[in-house]
Amino acid sequence: MSPADTGASTVTRSGAAASAPSAVTLRPGEPGYRRAILALFAAGLATFALLYSTQALLPALSTGLSLSPAQASLTVSATTAALALALLPVSALSEKYGRTAVMTASVFSASALALVIPFAPDLTTLVVLRAVQGVALAGLPATAMAYLGEEIHPKAVASAIGLYVAGNSIGGMSSRVLTGAVAQAFGWRAALFAAGAMAVLCAVAFRLLIPTARNFRPGPVSPAALWRTVIGHLGTPLLRRLYLIGLLFMAVFGAVYNVLGYRLAAEPFGLSQTAIGLIFLVYLVGTGASAASGVLHARLGRRGALYVAVVLAAGGLLLTLAGSLAAVLSGLVLITAGFFTGHSIASGAVSRTAATGRAQASALYLTAYYVGNSLGGTLGASAFHTAGWGGTVALCLAAVLGVAGITVYATRRAVADRRLAVPAGRTV
Repeated sequence: MSPADTGASTVTRSGAAASAPSAVTLRPGEPGYRRAILALFAAGLATFALLYSTQALLPALSTGLSLSPAQASLTVSATTAALALALLPVSALSEKYGRTAVMTASVFSASALALVIPFAPDLTTLVVLRAVQGVALAGLPATAMAYLGEEIHPKAVASAIGLYVAGNSIGGMSSRVLTGAVAQAFGWRAALFAAGAMAVLCAVAFRLLIPTARNFRPGPVSPAALWRTVIGHLGTPLLRRLYLIGLLFMAVFGAVYNVLGYRLAAEPFGLSQTAIGLIFLVYLVGTGASAASGVLHARLGRRGALYVAVVLAAGGLLLTLAGSLAAVLSGLVLITAGFFTGHSIASGAVSRTAATGRAQASALYLTAYYVGNSLGGTLGASAFHTAGWGGTVALCLAAVLGVAGITVYATRRAVADRRLAVPAGRTV
């Protein structure tokens, strides 16, 4: 499950209904269904390939532009921060101009920028362009889930979303692996251009395949209604805790994946750029962890599953302190499994908790999530520059302990509620 798993349309409208009463939806086996799924798979691949296109290249960027780890990490943090800030405004555009129009503009503008970014002469230009690209990229996670919910038959929505999420995950992973391999042979600029070229092909495929929306009529947006819904969600203690859990878990993930390449490139490991890129294949662990989170939730409950995620992440962080490559990689596997487990549990709880305005609730979670990525990536790199890998691990352990503290607090509240014979359904 990727950062975009909870993306959705996020605006309350005062205009036409999003779905007509006699909606004609796409079913599995129909040509339109296959086209829609393939189109969003391609768009998801392009979006998340571009979002993390510089992450595997951070050591190469540091060398090529004489940057510290913290400076280089801004090429990731600026993009995710801009995306987070743009989610709600961009989703408003989809209400006014239509889902497919916004998704098309998003994937093409981000891909076009990807072909320009490799020619950035300095860090400032590179970071500014990456931030603009983050705004452009916001169109897909802000809109794709809403499109699927409106155009796909209700019984097939879950599988359709699963395939869309697969495109997100594969895009994030393939970009890291591709750029690492190309950078080894031709340099980081060529690697970024290769990621951009791949995204352009995906954008063209999306435009050719995506069926015209039949169950959504663009209309005027009510900013006041949107604001009331957002304030209502932020005023709900449980949702605030879930948002903070998502932020803290993503801060750990962003810090580890931004900084680990520097550690593995240095002695005693001395890995090549290609080898560092291949490390990101560990990202596939997230697919299994996301699936297993449902089993954990069924057996242990929400809080029990969060405790498992905390133990996995903390144990993995401690394991990466060892001087053995096998130990470091094993630790990375545990961190990744813990992160995706925690993210899956928290994001699912958000949509189940919100009685109304579920799309807005999920969008706020996604915003917190990407803010966590930006903060974790930047602060983790600064800690590494100051105190080495141990500093980054200490920062991440503090975040994991924060998740543990929130979960312990919720557990105590649940116990107290039961003693008072008050339903505890609204605790984490």
